[in-house]
Amino acid sequence: MTPQAIEGCALGLPGTTEDHPFGPDSTVFKVADKVFAILQPSEDPPQVTLKCEPSLALELRAQFPAVIEGYHVNKKHWNTVMLDGSVPDDELREMIEHSYQRVVAGLPKAARQGLSERT
Repeated sequence: MTPQAIEGCALGLPGTTEDHPFGPDSTVFKVADKVFAILQPSEDPPQVTLKCEPSLALELRAQFPAVIEGYHVNKKHWNTVMLDGSVPDDELREMIEHSYQRVVAGLPKAARQGLSERT
């Protein structure tokens, strides 16, 4: 999956915004001001860091060599995926949606309801 496809997938989720708090080389995707993805398209290979349920994070790291502990984040709850083409697009799309859902699940009820009203 290309960085552009990652961006399209993330921005297609309800209430998603993008920001560049770390400079132009990183795009941060948020829902209700909570980060669920950090895209670094300028890295070689490009990479995306995603929130993940801890046991699933370990499974994904074991299954895909391109999935490693989160870079500069809590390694228990985040994975970094190298966009080298080895992780199937459908799997990567599921990882992005899982990350988004993990963040949404932690939002206050009113914020979650506001998101469901946008869909």
